[in-house]
Amino acid sequence: MISDLQIQPIILCGGNGSRLWPLSRESFPKQYLHLIGDSKRSLIQQTILRLKKLKNVEEPILICNEQHRFIVAEQMREIEIQPKSIILEPEGKNTAPAVAIGTLRSRDDLKDSILLILAADHAIKDVDKYLEVVGQGYKTALSGKIVTFGITPSSPETGFGYIESAEKLTSQIQSSPIVKFIEKPDSELAKRLFLDKHFSWNSGIFMFKASAIIDEFNKYAPEILKFSAKSLNSAKNDLDFLRLDKNYFSKCEAISIDNAIMEKTNNGRVIPLNAGWSDIGSWQALWENEEKDIDGNFIKGKVISDNIKNCYVRSENRIIACLGVEDLIIIENSDSVLVSKKSYSQKVKSIVELLDKRGHKEAKSHEQAFRPWGNYFSIAEDKRWQVKKITVKPNSSLSLQMHHHRAEHWIVVNGTALVEIEENKKLLSENESVYIPVGCKHRLTNPGKLDLILIEVQSGSYLGEDDIFRFKDDYGR
Repeated sequence: MISDLQIQPIILCGGNGSRLWPLSRESFPKQYLHLIGDSKRSLIQQTILRLKKLKNVEEPILICNEQHRFIVAEQMREIEIQPKSIILEPEGKNTAPAVAIGTLRSRDDLKDSILLILAADHAIKDVDKYLEVVGQGYKTALSGKIVTFGITPSSPETGFGYIESAEKLTSQIQSSPIVKFIEKPDSELAKRLFLDKHFSWNSGIFMFKASAIIDEFNKYAPEILKFSAKSLNSAKNDLDFLRLDKNYFSKCEAISIDNAIMEKTNNGRVIPLNAGWSDIGSWQALWENEEKDIDGNFIKGKVISDNIKNCYVRSENRIIACLGVEDLIIIENSDSVLVSKKSYSQKVKSIVELLDKRGHKEAKSHEQAFRPWGNYFSIAEDKRWQVKKITVKPNSSLSLQMHHHRAEHWIVVNGTALVEIEENKKLLSENESVYIPVGCKHRLTNPGKLDLILIEVQSGSYLGEDDIFRFKDDYGR
């Protein structure tokens, strides 16, 4: 690979993946789940690790929302990656402002570079082929072109956008000028595009010089570039994160990089990418990408089956028993079950919207919530009581805090807890417990080398997570 400029990956971590409900939710979307391929790694971890074989590649810049910042930081720690930046967007503004922000941040360390824009939730089967094509993209981008990668369609898919190229995309074509982009088509148009070799799926992967894309922003989206720069220049460091200025960022138009730049530039090129790419946009897409048994089934977890065909069945907790069914998606987790025809899997999003409209918290929130010190899992609850399993990482502490409306009981089931109540401190071992009355200042710390696990029983007139007054917090909350 040519080595004139460094490659700067910019990982876009937005999106809530509601079509993969009930596993993917707003509080913990699909890019952070272990869904496909290396079961020990999430999609975002796989996205970054597959770049390791590239030469001259910088540590990534990640752009995410505030709600997921500690999930991102923890998942990077797990794979021993120290990002150049984890940039926090105050609100979702689609991909154009994110690309502008990432580009401007890259210039803080590199006068110019080749930016590789990646979504955090894509799967790639043939990593070697993928890296080979990225190498072609590097050479094309080095010449000043604005590169995107087109996926050869395997079906008349209506869930993807399409790219029309000036030349037919064959194995002999290194790159082709872009004619136009087409939004997600209806089924009739998708069938025509599928048969025409001038059309490919829009992967959402881009490569270009930082200087080249800034020139395009100045031509076609100068206001986005201006307010992105002001938002970045006024950003504040917050622990391991860079928090963008909310006032300036809010002035950016909410628009995709496709609509803002790619559809308008005369400098665009598309490169064919045939490496087993998928954006894992539905349960059917996940089924298509998984290894299946002789009857076409993918089965994971506690599943008992007899005479089933072409199904995706996944149990996270309870037993699923399947008899004589075909072409179904069946997903179970601790608080929800999804049963759907595979052909309906693109419509799961509408079910999530209906759940949200009816006030079901399961639409957006998991029973497990992640915090910088660890996580908690809601076991059971009623109007005046709630039971949680709390896991605290070694040498981590919750905030010094107080609750106005609830009391708490803590029972240690694994590890050692250092408990502070008002001015008193005590160590608790396994099977020991403590009571924290309403209105008492308290803090929980794990002083050990292993995870601390305890059961918390809350009781009181109000149990919301906002009933918390923090006196001191290691994480700046």
